[in-house]
Amino acid sequence: MRTLTQRTEFGQVKKGCVLTIGNFDGVHLGHQEIFNTARRIARERGTEMVVMTFEPHPVAILRPEKAPGVLTPLSLKLHLLEEYADNCIIVLEDNKHLLSLSPEAFVDEFLMATIRPSVIVEGDDFHFGAARAGDVKTLARFGQEKGFDVVVVPPRQIEVASTSQFLRVSSTIVRFMLEGGHVAEAAAALSRPYRLIGPIVSGWGRGRKLGFPTLNLRTPRQILPAEGVYAGLVQTADSEHNLFVEHTRIPAVFSIGQARTFGDEHPLLIEAHLLIEGVGDMTGRWMAMDFVERIRSQHKFGSPEELVAQIAKDCKAARAILETRDSNANSEDRRSK
Repeated sequence: MRTLTQRTEFGQVKKGCVLTIGNFDGVHLGHQEIFNTARRIARERGTEMVVMTFEPHPVAILRPEKAPGVLTPLSLKLHLLEEYADNCIIVLEDNKHLLSLSPEAFVDEFLMATIRPSVIVEGDDFHFGAARAGDVKTLARFGQEKGFDVVVVPPRQIEVASTSQFLRVSSTIVRFMLEGGHVAEAAAALSRPYRLIGPIVSGWGRGRKLGFPTLNLRTPRQILPAEGVYAGLVQTADSEHNLFVEHTRIPAVFSIGQARTFGDEHPLLIEAHLLIEGVGDMTGRWMAMDFVERIRSQHKFGSPEELVAQIAKDCKAARAILETRDSNANSEDRRSK
């Protein structure tokens, strides 16, 4: 897999490639449909598939106060894209010059001058150029003039269990689900549990004193699920990179909240209690937290003893949720064989 970040490198891309362009935050089902379509066309044509993404989000440059929260920081996004991009990923650094280009100037300067695609594959909501002035119809017109085909992929929808409604999958709807604590629905839209990543930091030590030691995640620059208690899975590694090659997942109970039982002035804490024995000090290591299902909202308990009793119930609930998930996954594996 080649990751290109400099315009001087773009000439390495095979002329006549199949290209898809987007921010692709979340790498959700809709994005995956686009990637699968692009990969199929590339194989049919005997050429390479190229994914072009942007860092940071364009709105973070133009109107930082309006920038959407990040679902997948660049390191995680690149790791996920490697599953779908056969050959090459281009990371285009957003800047005011790039974002000021007209749609045609963007096509001429960044596509035709260096990448020279034969096909561009996009979703029906694709926009490009200054003020998002270009859309898929604009792109198709340029394709006729400049010699590339445009394939538009219809959106993906999922049924939301809590409402029995079908929703179009988008990064915006995934953010909305997470902010409401609906991590199981977000997982359905992403085709995997939502993941937070970051270094493990020292905590207050209260969990250990209560008999439930926790790993504390430094608050990441990502969308956080709503405050609450969740069942999830943890990976740890000695570096961020090694999180993506480590495959052991440990069942856990997650808590996002302010520990109000011990006062109202505490900062937000992101904690994981591992449902295994013998966990030593992991401060300084990296952790990935995969959110499987919400157990309950946060409460202020009348005493530490009440909190301990509730945590024990949370652990039992998390084990049941994760065991059911494993059982269902094993059943799916047997049916697919």
